[in-house]
Amino acid sequence: MVNVAVLGYGTVGSGVVEVIKTNQNVVNKKSGQEIHVKYVLDLREFPGDPVMDILVHDYDVILNDPEVEVIAEVMGGVEPAYTFVKAALEKGKSVCTSNKELVAKHGPELIKIAKEHNRNFLFEASVGGGIPIIRPLNQCITADEINSITGILNGTTNYILTKMSKEGLDFDTVLKEAQDLGYAERNPSADVDGFDACRKIAILSSLAYGKSVDFEDVYTEGITKISDIDFKYANILGTSVKLFGKAEKKENGINVFVAPVMIDSNHPLYSVNGVFNAILVNGNVLDDIMFYGSGAGKLPTASAVVSDIVDAVRNLNTSTYVEWSEEKLEVADIKESKKKFFVRVSGTEAEKLDAVKAAFGDVQTVKVEGLDDEFAFITDVISEKEYDELSEKVEGIITRIRME
Repeated sequence: MVNVAVLGYGTVGSGVVEVIKTNQNVVNKKSGQEIHVKYVLDLREFPGDPVMDILVHDYDVILNDPEVEVIAEVMGGVEPAYTFVKAALEKGKSVCTSNKELVAKHGPELIKIAKEHNRNFLFEASVGGGIPIIRPLNQCITADEINSITGILNGTTNYILTKMSKEGLDFDTVLKEAQDLGYAERNPSADVDGFDACRKIAILSSLAYGKSVDFEDVYTEGITKISDIDFKYANILGTSVKLFGKAEKKENGINVFVAPVMIDSNHPLYSVNGVFNAILVNGNVLDDIMFYGSGAGKLPTASAVVSDIVDAVRNLNTSTYVEWSEEKLEVADIKESKKKFFVRVSGTEAEKLDAVKAAFGDVQTVKVEGLDDEFAFITDVISEKEYDELSEKVEGIITRIRME
């Protein structure tokens, strides 16, 4: 029997306990041993919940119990999670976590400590919820050089953009609906400003290229400036707008960014709608492979945590392979990356098109019936730096969206 402790009894923590209990036979069979939840740590009380029989409020009870060999950290946030996890690894306990903030900030250090003690620091649930992506990058796609990873990594923003696209609703209306349904927090900044996706693409790109991508170096742009008017144009063009987290090998280095991107129906991620996530990996031999599923939620995320627990139990005295060194990977300047841009301009074509062409050359124009005081155009492939310089020559630019 292997004893496990769960740190945090919120949405995911209660899900971990539930998954282990519901699928006890499957979990035990696949791990090769009986898995027993000995402790749950939380500051709160849960009257009437069976968890009260194993609930503790003092982390030292867990840390100093030699019978606990695996810890599931599902509290979220950097502290006290970092302090707890580091101490556990140094005590010779393996740790499984769903905590993307912790992994993005301290991942390589905690992996190193785990290796030094022949234990494991596993974090499948930190990216993509129930979608398996960390383990495939570490174990299944090791014969390829990764050219790019493109992900719809946040279910809240994907839900909002899908509703805006399908129903013509404005951002504020859909955000409130997402909050009412529990898809978005009361303070939705982590999602809608792109910070959640930023940490996730930093983790994925670090694993893909073996060195540490600092999430603070990742260009990050959220969806708060995307409007229902943008989707009127997108529908005419047969495109949609998705919030991408992307890492890509280019001549000037590794480009990593988070931003809304306009894609057409031929793109593999075009049909990923609602709260679902998807991650598209391109390898130099494998070409494209896509991982799709529930990117968040109690049981999908808990399922990924429990899968890591099973892996940790299988490898109690062996550190599994993870290529993620503490050496920093320099991220290329976003200004040097090249792409097309969709640009909306106030005024009529008759008034503004000459100025647009003088700056950007021969462009494709787009007009929405009923919008008489603006039009849009699509540039050729140019760098971000070129776009910034040329856009200063055109008055009345309302917004721009990158295109693939």
